[in-house]
Parts: sequence; structure tokens; C-alpha cells
Amino acid sequence: MKTKEKELFNPAFKHLRRKLEHQKQLLEKEQQSRERKDSSPHEDLYFQEAFSDVVPLSKEKSRVSRNPGMTPKPSHPAPNQAEKARAYLHGLLKGSIEMDITFSDEYIEGCVKGFSPKLMKRLKKGEFPVQDFIDLHGLTRHEAKELVQEFLLRSHRMGLRCVLVVHGRGLNSPDSFPVIKEGLPLWLGSGAVRKVVLAFASARPYDGGTGALYVLLRKR
Repeated sequence: MKTKEKELFNPAFKHLRRKLEHQKQLLEKEQQSRERKDSSPHEDLYFQEAFSDVVPLSKEKSRVSRNPGMTPKPSHPAPNQAEKARAYLHGLLKGSIEMDITFSDEYIEGCVKGFSPKLMKRLKKGEFPVQDFIDLHGLTRHEAKELVQEFLLRSHRMGLRCVLVVHGRGLNSPDSFPVIKEGLPLWLGSGAVRKVVLAFASARPYDGGTGALYVLLRKR
């Protein structure tokens, strides 16, 4: 199934999106001001210092098995497209989603506003050592959301900077729709978790590919 951001909004919601654009711009200015206070302008230096002595997971632990076949596409749109659109638009309106999120086919990435493009490029290349991971296979959407939140908050308290969230491709879900994968961007960009997450991106093939996410955490 394609998850391009433009397809997230079905025709019934296009007019709502236009009406929200102006308010979204105002919210973004306020959020950018808040992000400047929360995030140091020297984030690049922080990462150089933070990762200088980091010991990554062993290859056996950090690498995730990858299905060599292509991900099958569902024959019809998932039934909750409208709900997803409502949730996203509501988040924009209320300012609860504070990240720039991009959907492209099976690939997902997102970051706080004003995040360093150089660091984002390194994240997408898998250059940051993965310090811990969580596997969400076999969990319900609700269970996965709770575990992800606990995992990321705990990782931040431990001073970890880069972790891996293995969400899978939803091959065993109804209509092969990846409900956990689709929920992750909203979970990472809202609630208490948004205060500790800097950026995330689909993993490199050897770390799970589009069935996993690298997540960069703020410096404690």
C-alpha cells in the first residue's frame, strides 16, 4: 500500500486542509520559537561529543532479519483512511504534532522543525550506532504504542541517543495494512515522547529496512 502523504488526505478532507494551512503556519512560528529554546543551536557538536565513545550493539543483536520478497500491496484502501486524515488534521489544528513528517511509498521520516539536514542525512544512511532496540511484532496497536513510549522515555533517561524500533511491514495484519507502522509517526510527534525525539527515519536494509525506524533522541 502506498503511504504518500498526499494520499493520506482523501477528497473529503481537502477543503479542511486548505482552511488549516493558515493556522498551521501561525502554529509553526510559535513552535519554531519553542524549539529554539528546547534544542541547542549546536546540535551537531552535541552529537559529535555524544557518539565519540558510544559502543554500538553487536551485529547479532542489532541486525534484524529481512524478508527478501516484495511487500504485497492491499487490493483496496484500508478502512481507516478517513480516521487517519481526521487525526492528522486535528493534530495540526491543536498543535500536538510538532514534526515535519514525510511519507514516501513505504519510507517514513520525520524531524523536529529546524533540525540539521546534515544530521538527518547521516541518520538515513544509518551512520549513528544503534544502542538498543525494541521489536513490536505480534503486538496490537495499543500495546505497541504503550511499549514504544516506555522504551523511548527509558532510553532517554539512560542517555541513549540512537535506538531502533522494529515495527514490521504489517504482512499479518488485516488487508496487509501496517497499523503499527502508520501509527508510529503520530506517536513520535505527540505526547511526552515528542519532548525527547529529535528525528526518525526508515532503517537501512541490514537493520530491517522499511520494517524498522532509526530514532534519534535528545541529549539528556
